[in-house]
Amino acid sequence: MRAEDVLPDQQNQSQFNGVTVRKGTVGAFLANARLWLDENSSIAERSTAERDIADALPALHALGLFDILQVREPALRELVAAPAA
Repeated sequence: MRAEDVLPDQQNQSQFNGVTVRKGTVGAFLANARLWLDENSSIAERSTAERDIADALPALHALGLFDILQVREPALRELVAAPAA
């Protein structure tokens, strides 16, 4: 299966397990995770990245991302496993 089979080019979002998921959600999560883990990131950058990660978690769980992939970094693994606030 190719990316365009899941979400065609002209479509920016779709429903997965009852949750609307925008195109780019997984890529944004990866970018935010790198920023959040970077010890050179400012407190403000880390805080924004953490908020954006938390906001994306329902979509990432609906996609089943963490059913297939395991987060290796313990603090990030704990963050993504935390129940929604």
